[in-house]
Amino acid sequence: LWTLTGREVFPLVYGEYQAQRFDRLKGQVDLVYRDGRFYLYATIDVPEDAPIEPTRFLGVDLGITNLLTDSDGHTESGEQIERTRQRRQTARDTYQSRDTKSAKRRLKQMAGKQERFQRWVNHGLAKRLVQYAKDTKAILVLEDLTHIRGRITVRKRQRAKHSNWSFRQLRDFVIYKATQAGIPWLLVDPRYTSQTCSKCGFRDKRNRRSQADFSCLKCGHTAHADLNAAKNLAGRAFVSAPDLIAPVRGQ
Repeated sequence: LWTLTGREVFPLVYGEYQAQRFDRLKGQVDLVYRDGRFYLYATIDVPEDAPIEPTRFLGVDLGITNLLTDSDGHTESGEQIERTRQRRQTARDTYQSRDTKSAKRRLKQMAGKQERFQRWVNHGLAKRLVQYAKDTKAILVLEDLTHIRGRITVRKRQRAKHSNWSFRQLRDFVIYKATQAGIPWLLVDPRYTSQTCSKCGFRDKRNRRSQADFSCLKCGHTAHADLNAAKNLAGRAFVSAPDLIAPVRGQ
């Protein structure tokens, strides 16, 4: 690194992920001092895979209890994140009430742990979803999250859980991983997908019996509410952009 006193050589700690990408460094790197540690921020060129020829749409519903549910019925629970959030919230409340030097020191050490843990979980969810879409030649259909926090109301006891929900981070991870893997994706309007029957199209707020249960008042179709919403997302994509699907060979 170039310093005010000339060029200096420093040891660098890095992981396998970084080691595999040293040949992709683009331009200069930035030396950043944060929370008592030095970091090198580097921009790299990541080549994208060849685009796939999709044959179907895969709807992806984002939620709080279930972080992710696709239209094939695969579900990723948010229970692990919620348990971690509650445990760390209890610890923060305890240390804040003590108001001692050691408690303040402990609070400083805890800062950012929940955010880093949730980021790690979201990376894993996005990676598994993108790989599944690639294996099954599917276009990912995601929710347009514009103003989503303002559209959703929750009970008072659920506010902390709702505020902790990283809607956009998970969706953005899916988008950039899908782009890198050559998988097309679409954003569709998610309004009323939880109230509309994925079988007959009948919409009524009473169709959503509970957080988990969907039962159509018109045709009697029943399903998990998140799965029903994911299928509606896939259906809306098929209606709006059917030309994106490649014809299946032999048909």
